[in-house]
Amino acid sequence: MNGIEKVLSLFRRKSYLVIMGAKKVSNIYDVSIEDVIEARKIYHREKKKIKKANILIFDIETAPLRAYVWSRWKQNIYLEQTISEWFMICWSAKWLDSEEVFSECLTPDEIKEEKDNRIVKQLWSLIDQADIVIAHNGKRFDVPKINSRFIMAGLPPTSTYIQIDTREVAAKQFGFSSNKLDALAGYFNIEHKDGTNFELWADCMKGNQEALDYMESYNRKDVVILEKVYLKLRPWIKNHPNIGLYQEKDNMVCPTCGSKDLKEDGSFYYTSANKYKIMRCSCGAISRMRNTSYPKDKKKNLILSI
Repeated sequence: MNGIEKVLSLFRRKSYLVIMGAKKVSNIYDVSIEDVIEARKIYHREKKKIKKANILIFDIETAPLRAYVWSRWKQNIYLEQTISEWFMICWSAKWLDSEEVFSECLTPDEIKEEKDNRIVKQLWSLIDQADIVIAHNGKRFDVPKINSRFIMAGLPPTSTYIQIDTREVAAKQFGFSSNKLDALAGYFNIEHKDGTNFELWADCMKGNQEALDYMESYNRKDVVILEKVYLKLRPWIKNHPNIGLYQEKDNMVCPTCGSKDLKEDGSFYYTSANKYKIMRCSCGAISRMRNTSYPKDKKKNLILSI
């Protein structure tokens, strides 16, 4: 394997390296700067040829905010009481249907200095490539949190993407006793999350390498579980992003998963003025044809309520 092939393989597996400076990649992986630049060109050409939705599943773990307080309950903590702000300890992510899980965690020195810029910039690079991002409680926690770290690291907004929040989907569509990720995993017979307690976070804050390694492993497993939970929920998601728009294929595909394995359901979807054939995909999702099945000669006799 020559230098260009080596770097290209790295870019395909760890796409956040694409935005890293050529000199830095050269030094870390012992390749020439010229090879890095050429591999980057090839990588971008490849990405343009592949027409599909880039769907990123991700999760973050953050450090607790530390403050001076006088009681355990009902505290309003003012800014001047804050000892240190929260920051990102680690992140984990994977592209939908890919086996590889990416993750980055702070080093003990970075923890002690409370510097997360390195891993924040790497996550920004992945999010920037995504068309759709999936996170559990992402709309209320993960996405606002990462945006906070992005702007504080001097980064611009990422490219636009659509969010799917699996916790929101579970809450809207079902009546589970709990919508936590681990609870949903249990309901769907998916493996449970690894166990944690506050001692793990406390040890991480001390720069304990063993604790940081466990935190990263815990984070990685969460992403694997999240993908399985998303796939279970996917057929039930109302107004799921239309995957067919990203593929630009000549034949019909399921708007929910992009599969060609569609069959007519035998029933119809009715509006106040039209009816459409219903299609069912092997993924379980149902969709409708765009062209009406209502006879044109009957439309003149159709009266609408007001």
